Amino acid sequence: MSPGAEKPLVGIIMGSRSDWETMTNAAKALDALGIPYEVKVMSAHRTPALVDEYVSGAEARGLEIIIAGAGGAAHLAGVSAARTLLPVLGVPIQSKALNGMDSLLSTVQMPAGIPVGTLAIGNAGATNAGLLAGAILGNKHPHIRAALRKYRDAQTQTLLGQTDPRT
Repeated sequence: MSPGAEKPLVGIIMGSRSDWETMTNAAKALDALGIPYEVKVMSAHRTPALVDEYVSGAEARGLEIIIAGAGGAAHLAGVSAARTLLPVLGVPIQSKALNGMDSLLSTVQMPAGIPVGTLAIGNAGATNAGLLAGAILGNKHPHIRAALRKYRDAQTQTLLGQTDPRT
């Protein structure tokens, strides 16, 4: 769970410990919005019982969204979506073998009936997964919506302060 936070609303899961390098960007986005979360490593292939237990009990524990990041065959998001009605946001991890295209295709190509909201490959996708989780949660939690608005406004002001690329 995020340090000093109340009950988590988001679960960030990833297929291996090395995926944290990417998935930390989702955590940073959630931190920026003040959204409590928990982080776990589990594999759709190596620890399927753990994935099933975690995901099938997520709603009862108070989670409202799951962000799942995995590389290679990347079935973590799809397997998770099959075991819960919660929104699952998939982050394809950039792989060495195929530069993340394998991760992207196995995350985005879900059969009709089991949706996974798939983000971009790598760090940008992880950041956007955290922000998208904020947008979804903001529909129910006004303080999160306000935090997202403030985040977006700050982005705008930063860019407006840097319109001349020579400075």
